[in-house]
Amino acid sequence: MDGWLSDPQQFWSVRFHRDPGSWVRDIKVIVDHGREMPDGQLPLLKTRRMMRYDDAVALWKELTRLGWSVTDPVW
Repeated sequence: MDGWLSDPQQFWSVRFHRDPGSWVRDIKVIVDHGREMPDGQLPLLKTRRMMRYDDAVALWKELTRLGWSVTDPVW
């Protein structure tokens, strides 16, 4: 479970990935919001949130409704 979205201007990216410490019955998703930096520098991570799976799905749907698109891994 790993997914990436990019904003319409291709500036910010969001990574959705499963928390390896979460339980099967209570899956948690880590949502990282950041952007790639030039010249191979480490990415700029603006925020990191831990969410319930259902909330992460709702966020994914809301972002795609607002114009964010699926993208390849950024960092």
